Amino acid sequence: MNKVTVQCPGTVANLVCGFDILGMALNAPYDIMEVRLIDEPRVIIISKDGFPLPSDPAQNTAGAPLLEMLEELNGDTGPANRPTHPVGFEVSITKKIKPGSGLGSSAASAAGAVVAANHLLGNIFSKEDLVRFALFGEKVASGVKHADNITPCIYGGVTLIRSIFPLDIVPIAAPALHVTVVHPQIEVRTSDARQILRKQVLLKDAIRQWGNIAGLVAGFMGHDYDLIGRSLEDVIIEPVRSMLIPGFDAIKQCCKEAGALGGGISGSGPSIFMLSRDESTARKVENIMKDIYTRIGLDHHTYVTTINQQGVKVVA
Repeated sequence: MNKVTVQCPGTVANLVCGFDILGMALNAPYDIMEVRLIDEPRVIIISKDGFPLPSDPAQNTAGAPLLEMLEELNGDTGPANRPTHPVGFEVSITKKIKPGSGLGSSAASAAGAVVAANHLLGNIFSKEDLVRFALFGEKVASGVKHADNITPCIYGGVTLIRSIFPLDIVPIAAPALHVTVVHPQIEVRTSDARQILRKQVLLKDAIRQWGNIAGLVAGFMGHDYDLIGRSLEDVIIEPVRSMLIPGFDAIKQCCKEAGALGGGISGSGPSIFMLSRDESTARKVENIMKDIYTRIGLDHHTYVTTINQQGVKVVA
């Protein structure tokens, strides 16, 4: 096999209270990537849908991780079963996850590229290795190696990143949940959304946040919907970032009144997500989101989906 096509899921990072440590993969939206082996040690990037993606692989969120993979393949510490002849990759990307949406667009590119390349190489790298490579794509996108989108995109489901240095990933068995997402058609760059955050927090706020993170993880693992709902609270990041998102407070309040467990900003925004126990509630939440943004006069896209348990998937 010298060519593979993969489906790369969108992701919700932070899950309200877990800034940079919690993430969840979605069944929609997703990108499509085709990766082909070539017989020279370089990376070629092709955009299939007109998005102005950087053609320089070192500046591309899919290309940078592949360059790291090639460096390890060609280095002294590469896997024993690596190819004995020069290899490289040609990557064709069809973006359905809009950059700047807060739905893990850069992570989908980075994770999809390394999963596809690894498949072509005979799966010689572990999932943890793939996360390590893909982090270089997130560094290109935001200037920071954060794994809360990358990890669920590769592992599937809900994941906890206990540590990046060294990498320590904990998959979390979450209950069945329906996810409603609205993406108002404005852009919030991850790098910009990080710059506005406070550098220091009050101890009382940190204690409350730690309790919410622990409660959310316990709620997922215990399939305790009420505990999940009570724990979906952010007293540190959301109060600052929500000011960048029109209609945020109204959407959150009205969706919870309609029966949603809770939710908040997806990643750095501007997308907003809400979790529900069942599809009928998730559809009510979608209608509320649409109504609020229609009244504001802001174009938007919505998704009603579920948790993607597989992560990046080989489709051809």
